[in-house]
Amino acid sequence: MHSVTEASPARSREGPGVGLFEATRLLAKISDTPRLDAELLLAHALGITREALILGEPQEIPANFAELLTRRLTHEPIAYILGTRDFWSISLRVTPAVLIPRPDSETLIEAALVHFGKRGPARVLDLGTGSGALLLAALAQWPDAIGLGMDSSANALAIARENAETLGLIARATFRTGDWGHDLDEHFDLILINPPYIETSAILDPQVADFEPPSALYAGVDGLSDYRIIAPQLPRLLAPDGIACIEIGSTQRLAVSGLLAAQGLSVTVRKDLAGHDRCLVASRK
Repeated sequence: MHSVTEASPARSREGPGVGLFEATRLLAKISDTPRLDAELLLAHALGITREALILGEPQEIPANFAELLTRRLTHEPIAYILGTRDFWSISLRVTPAVLIPRPDSETLIEAALVHFGKRGPARVLDLGTGSGALLLAALAQWPDAIGLGMDSSANALAIARENAETLGLIARATFRTGDWGHDLDEHFDLILINPPYIETSAILDPQVADFEPPSALYAGVDGLSDYRIIAPQLPRLLAPDGIACIEIGSTQRLAVSGLLAAQGLSVTVRKDLAGHDRCLVASRK
């Protein structure tokens, strides 16, 4: 092993094996954030936080850092290597059984927060819950809410339940196997939905296409297959004053709004931090 002894706080002296400088150089070929990736991998290898790595004393670089770096260089996502991903105010366990939560999806929670404010919804439904990110973020935001997460994948539901337990939210969260809302005959104040919305012909970054579950990505030749299933279910599932917050691709506002309007729903759009259309808010007229 050799030590981290760079001029910057997270310091690295090159020696046998791969240090922080060399790891950053190698990662620049496949990542837009090579330095961040290198620091996260090294902190994980050391069993400390990135902040502790940057601010702490120089550390010996462990042998398993090279293995982690090799995995990242094959385009494996950082979240799967670390096994965790931060989302909204919570940290979630993630595996290749679930889609990695993105900051863009936080737009759905922001939209719900604008609508409900501090009082919050009483009952929350998360269709296609995956890791449980949206449901558990909502329950963490509103301590009096209860919620249901639906997913067709038993493996995804196992991760969601584990996350609910770790976060101390399992008493307020229920999870069921199901195909969207087909088997539900209940009303919900807030429905959160991040369905697959990518065209099957789309060419994606290898770290997405080669590692994340295809069932959570692709939705037919036009990316709208699952919206066509979900839209007719919403009037039955929404409480009278409830809203559904639905993630969309940045070019899908008109198409998905049309599907929702055809079900008698009012629709508004909310943009993500990059200024792209990202969330449709549907409600009863």
